[in-house]
This record gives sequence, structure tokens and C-alpha cells, in this order.
Amino acid sequence: MRCRYFALAVAGVILVGAPARAQDAATLRRNMIGQWELSTTERSKTCVVTLKNDTSPQGLKLELEPDCAKALPFTKDIAAWNIKGLDIVRLQNPTGEAVIDFTEVESGIFEGIRTGEGVYILQNLAAARSLTKSMDQMIGDWSMVRGSGRVVCGLTLTNTETTQDNFAVFLKPRCDPLVANFNPKQWRLERGELLMMSTSGEIWHFEADDNAQWRRVPDSADPLILLRQ
Repeated sequence: MRCRYFALAVAGVILVGAPARAQDAATLRRNMIGQWELSTTERSKTCVVTLKNDTSPQGLKLELEPDCAKALPFTKDIAAWNIKGLDIVRLQNPTGEAVIDFTEVESGIFEGIRTGEGVYILQNLAAARSLTKSMDQMIGDWSMVRGSGRVVCGLTLTNTETTQDNFAVFLKPRCDPLVANFNPKQWRLERGELLMMSTSGEIWHFEADDNAQWRRVPDSADPLILLRQ
């Protein structure tokens, strides 16, 4: 008798839980309807994808802008989209196989990986275009200063692509040895941070205080700050 009651209790839990799981997937599907930007992590290559609520034999319908295959060659295999499980947004080929699967890593930002290629980002088109404006605002001359206000180096952030998703940075003469020895050659914006990379692979992280000031993290008693010139 105890086994019978246990089985009924388990069945009850399953029945109670099922609508909640279905609702999660249904909510995700509803929230995905609209225009999205599919891009490399630093948006050097982008493609606009319109996800629709209409069904087709291949899955849910979508539209890719004409230049998608040129910017991101793998998109030529995408025929439809769907929600898999509770939280996977799948861009799939005509037989339903994944071309790329995305999961949400931040509110409204989805990340997917293609083996041998790297990470790709799917985010709301309006938000992505706002980010473009932010990156454009970074191009130009900056001063690197200590918390006391002492200038330790001048540098220029450019939009000249060096490697995929990274851009050239140039130090001006007479930099403090700390910065000169680090000798950054590339920069990029990534998830709200400004990253500077040296040829040795060392990375400095900066977080924005405002549009004209970025502070190196982790913070210290004598912080290193980037100021717009």
C-alpha cells in the first residue's frame, strides 16, 4: 500500500511540474519572435535574423538578410528555428538538425558555439545597434592615469581589425614602465568590459564608470583609469 501511495505522489509531482516546464518553453518561444542580430563575439561579422511564429515543415519560419551567408558562411544551412528542451534556441537545417544552439547567458543575450569556429552571439537587434554606437564612441585618443590623477600613458584605440574581433591599440611615447612593459597591441569590448591584450597573451580588464572613464579591475588602492582625451 505504501508503494502505491508513493507512486501516486510521484505521478502528482510530475503532473504538477509539467505545465510549468511547458510554460517556460512557451514563454521563451514568444519572447524570441522578432528581429535579432547573429554575430561573432565582437560583432565584426553580423547577420540580421527575423524569427517568426509561423510553422513550416522544417520548423518555425525565419528570414535571413541577403548578406548573411557572406558574413557568416554557416548561415546558408539555416532553414528554420525552434525551441528545444526548456531553454535552447535552435537554428536548424531542413531536417531539424542543429546548425547552432543558443542558450541565454545574460538577459536578452544568447550564446552558441560551433566546433572549430568559436562563439557566436544572438541578441535583440535594437540592443545590438545601441552597442555599435558605444563601440564607435571608444575610437580615439585616451589617457591612462592613476587615481591621484597622474598621467602614466597616452594611447589610441582604433577600429583597425588585427585578428578576428580584435582591434589595434597604439601607445604614445614616454609611457610608465608598467604600461610600456605590458605593451598592449589589441583591444575589444566584451560583455560590458574593455579588454586590452599584449602579444604575450596578458589581458587587462577595464569596467566603465561612465562613457568617458574606465577603471581597471580588479580595483586597487592606486587604481588605473582610462580617460577620454
